[in-house]
Amino acid sequence: MRLLGNLIWIIFGGLIHSIGWFMSGVLLCITVVGLPFGLQCFKMARLQLVPFGKRVETNNMGGVGFVGNIIWILVCGWELALANLVSAAFFAITIVGIPFAMQSLKMAHLSLMPFGTEVYTEHVL
Repeated sequence: MRLLGNLIWIIFGGLIHSIGWFMSGVLLCITVVGLPFGLQCFKMARLQLVPFGKRVETNNMGGVGFVGNIIWILVCGWELALANLVSAAFFAITIVGIPFAMQSLKMAHLSLMPFGTEVYTEHVL
C-alpha cells in the first residue's frame, strides 16, 4: 500500500513539489544566514516526495529552534500550512482521497514548525 500510495502521490504532483522544495533549499543554502532554513527545505522535499510510510515527530527544539520556528512561521510557514490544510480538505471529500488528506495534514504539521521535528520511516513488522 505504501509503494502504491507513493507512486500515485509522485505522479500527481509530489515530484514537482519536491523539486521546488529542493531548489528552494539550494538557494537558501548559498548564504550562511539561510543555511538552517535551506536544511529544513530539504527535509520538506524528502517528505513531499514519498510521504507514505513516514511519521513526523516533534522533539525538544531548544531556544535556537524556537526562534527559527518563529521566523519560519512569520515568513512562510503559515501560508504553507494553510495550503496543505486546504489540499487536505479537498482530498478528504472523497473516500479514496482520505489517505492523501492524511499525508497533507502531516506536511501541514512539518511546514508550520520544521525546526525541532524529525521525519522517521515507519517499519512494517
